[in-house]
Amino acid sequence: MTTVEISLPDQLAEEAQRAGLLTQDAIERLMREAIRRQALTELKQAKDRMAAVAGPEMTPDEIQEEIIAARAERRARGASAPGT
Repeated sequence: MTTVEISLPDQLAEEAQRAGLLTQDAIERLMREAIRRQALTELKQAKDRMAAVAGPEMTPDEIQEEIIAARAERRARGASAPGT
């Protein structure tokens, strides 16, 4: 397990503490929700980019290749992110 130390403005830290958001479980839940939202945003952006491409529709095999490439790119970004 990784330990993370953060600095917050005093008022924000107090509000988060009162709201019960500074517990390990709450922070984990918040992080997982943020990751899901980010993934959904990336998926919507990819859909918009695909819709903007002129030309013939992609075959199921071509779509699968794109999915594999996108997942590999995301893993590579995650592996090179600071703190990993």
